Amino acid sequence: MTTTETVSSRFATLEDWPSTDLVEAIVEGQLAAVAAVRAAGPALARAIDAASERLARGGRLVYMGAGTSGRIAAQDCAELPPTFAWPSSRSLVFMAGGPTALTEAAEGAEDNEAEARDALDAAGIGLDDVVIGVAASGNTPFTLAGLDRAGVAGALTIGVYNNGQGRMAAHCVIPVLADTGAEIVAGSTRMKAGTAQKVVLNTLSTGIMIRLGYVYRGRMVEMRPTNIKLEQRAVAMVADLSGATPDKAAEALALAGGSIKLATLVLAKNLDIGPARAALDAAGGLLRDALRS
Repeated sequence: MTTTETVSSRFATLEDWPSTDLVEAIVEGQLAAVAAVRAAGPALARAIDAASERLARGGRLVYMGAGTSGRIAAQDCAELPPTFAWPSSRSLVFMAGGPTALTEAAEGAEDNEAEARDALDAAGIGLDDVVIGVAASGNTPFTLAGLDRAGVAGALTIGVYNNGQGRMAAHCVIPVLADTGAEIVAGSTRMKAGTAQKVVLNTLSTGIMIRLGYVYRGRMVEMRPTNIKLEQRAVAMVADLSGATPDKAAEALALAGGSIKLATLVLAKNLDIGPARAALDAAGGLLRDALRS
């Protein structure tokens, strides 16, 4: 069985290849990485449903990883507030070696199990939290120790990994394996493994947000219009969802304090702000249900 550390005979003379062949081989590997995620589809669906249930009760989404895996996890975590207005207080990332390891290599940090346990203890991880551990090898001590600690605390634990021989599955409730096999440069998991991890985390976090009602008809209705581009996008969303003109949509957004969902309700249901807010609250924040009520 090939792993992320396997040296592939196919690439034994890689340094002698012309650049056109190098590009073809590297791109081929990226496509294979995406294909590997498809086999993890059922596990991803289970993870989305289980995580949504916990987070709907007020839990936090917590990411853990080391090296490339940790950086990819941190990127996914960082995108949740601007994309979905997910509260920053409910999205945490623990990187082996601390914040400086996000931009500087700290290879020895991945062996520090105590750091992972201490970070989770300090955060007070509990029953409603969801902890996602990411490790290409499936064996990273920092990440496995964190998943173990989170499991003891009663949190839902999800493991994302790329090595079928890894031990990740024994340390989490829902293992998500994207078996990417040998890298074009043996052990360089920023390549195929990293691409697959990005696809897995994109799928997982976006699916969770859809289940929680942060997306309506393919639109980021929780987005906050904090710059000119986003203001224009918000106006277009409200106009499209409500059937109003852009000018009316802009007026409603201003009245609603930038809330796309409130502005849409005001226009679509011909409501004042107070009743619109009450309707949204009664629907649990779900625009779909508020519009149907």
